Amino acid sequence: MSEVELYPGRVSPLGFGTIPHVDLVKYSGLELLQRVVDGHYPAPSMAGRLNFALTEVAEGRAVFHGLPGKNHLNPLGTVHGGWAASILDSALGCAVHTMLRKGEAYTTAEFKVNLTRPITPRTGEVVCEGRVIHKGRTLAVSEATLKDKDGKLLAFGTETCSIFAAENLAGREAG
Repeated sequence: MSEVELYPGRVSPLGFGTIPHVDLVKYSGLELLQRVVDGHYPAPSMAGRLNFALTEVAEGRAVFHGLPGKNHLNPLGTVHGGWAASILDSALGCAVHTMLRKGEAYTTAEFKVNLTRPITPRTGEVVCEGRVIHKGRTLAVSEATLKDKDGKLLAFGTETCSIFAAENLAGREAG
C-alpha cells in the first residue's frame, strides 16, 4: 500500500482499503476509528473519489473535512446533493461507530438530509460534525451538520443505525 492524496493537504499514508474484520474483536469502535485518523488503516476508497476524510473522533463524535470540487457537480453547476449526503452519512455513522464495543458493527437503517445552501467548488473546505443523540442495545440515533469555513450551515441530517454482532457482517473475512 502506498500513500495517496485524498485532496490537497490530506493524505492517506496506507492508500485505500478497509479495516480488517479480525480487528473488530480486538478494538472498540472508538479505538478503530482513532486508528483510521492516525493512519494505521487505509482510507476507504470513497474518501478519495469524494475528497473527504475522517479527521477527529471522540466518544459519540466524528468530524470529517472535505473539499467539494468540479468532479462533484450536477448539471446546473452546483455540487450534487449526493456529495453532501455522503459526507453527512459518514459523520453520522462514524459518530455511532465510536460508541461500539469490541465485536459490534453497525449499518445505516435510515437517514435524512436537509440542504440549506448551495455548495460549489468555490465553497472551499467544509467541516462535517456528527454526534450521537441516543445509543441503545440495537439502535442508535445521530445528528450532523455540514458547515463552510465561516461556520455557515450548508446542510444537516439525522440517522438511525442498527447495531449487531460483527460476526454477522456479510463477506466477513475468516478470523
